[in-house]
Amino acid sequence: MYTYPVLLESLYTLLNRRKRLTMLSACLEFLGMGLCLLGSLLVMVACGLPMWKVTAFIDMNIVVAQTTWDGLWMSCVVQSTGQMQCKMHDSVLALSQDLQTARALTVIAAVLGVAGLVLTIAGAQCTNCIKTESVKAKVVNAGGVVYIISGLLVLIPLCWMANNIIVDFYNPDVSSSKKREIGAAIYIGWAATALLLLGGTLLCCSCPQGGKSAYPINYAPTKTISANGHFDKRHYV
Repeated sequence: MYTYPVLLESLYTLLNRRKRLTMLSACLEFLGMGLCLLGSLLVMVACGLPMWKVTAFIDMNIVVAQTTWDGLWMSCVVQSTGQMQCKMHDSVLALSQDLQTARALTVIAAVLGVAGLVLTIAGAQCTNCIKTESVKAKVVNAGGVVYIISGLLVLIPLCWMANNIIVDFYNPDVSSSKKREIGAAIYIGWAATALLLLGGTLLCCSCPQGGKSAYPINYAPTKTISANGHFDKRHYV
């Protein structure tokens, strides 16, 4: 049996636990959203940069007249004087398979990043787009899954292109003028992948049990009045 002081203490403890869980959930949600937003921005930056493949300086002469950059959308030649000339790729079919795959998957990953942001904002605790708490939790979890898929889509072309660059670099049949090194865009893409995967995982873990409390409330039974008009003494134990 529960007396009223014990019931009040139990309710107070329950409210404190739920408050702490709500604060922890909100912190994880904001942290995951921030990491995913930063990761999506880095994906867009890496997609637009032309520095995916850069000229490898492996000759004895360190004075090089020009540096070549190969990107998803254009190729650039940087002169030793600082002048830079860029040319857009004339045909998608003329590109290598790794560049074609990277172009398609990074664009899809950027679009998924925007979709994940919309889902996360719609289900966030600080917004009123959705009224039901359980539905909001599911929407936030769905946004986290979308961000994880976006990170995996970026990771595939990055690893494929980096592997091709390394294999060609150590291939003796490839001339020195055609050998390339890993550019800054690939490193930025790897950082974006890490942020997306970490942020998406935090979003998936930010809503415990779909918004339901793990601590049920136990109510005391209703007190009855005895025949002489007094409360039953058993309820005071």
